[in-house]
Amino acid sequence: MPTPRARLTLAEIEAIAREAHADQRDKAGRPYTEHLAAVAEGVRIRGGSDEQIAAAWLHDAVEDDALSREWLAGAALPQRVKDMVLAVTKRDGEDLASYTRRILDTPGALLIKESDLAHNADADRLAVLEPATRTRLTEKYAQVRRLLGLTPGGSPAEQSVQANTGQD
Repeated sequence: MPTPRARLTLAEIEAIAREAHADQRDKAGRPYTEHLAAVAEGVRIRGGSDEQIAAAWLHDAVEDDALSREWLAGAALPQRVKDMVLAVTKRDGEDLASYTRRILDTPGALLIKESDLAHNADADRLAVLEPATRTRLTEKYAQVRRLLGLTPGGSPAEQSVQANTGQD
């Protein structure tokens, strides 16, 4: 019987994420790894588990093609980490209601997305963007927060119905 592989440590996961995104820049031209570090720290200060912090480091890896789904499937990570990463990975052509429902249905994923949204919507980060981009992203982040129940305005189930029917 083969010996099970040792699980990757948080330090190893951070190093993998930093290497995978090393050449990437965010919309403001900053190193993308700054965003990953901020999301992981946001999860930590919100009381997240080591598994959630690991998923935060990897949260954009598959979506940005920095790491493949195959890499994630074979990585020495708990299944829960893999599930959280895939839950917050937006799929091509996917509507926001389906995306946010998957996050809400995956244990631990909401905290990662909450931290991601908090960093993405940071006023200092948005201030350096072109006004049209800033407005578009601010509206998008607010809509996702509403669908996830992270702002006042109804339960996630009610907001999902509103998103599908166009009501607001």
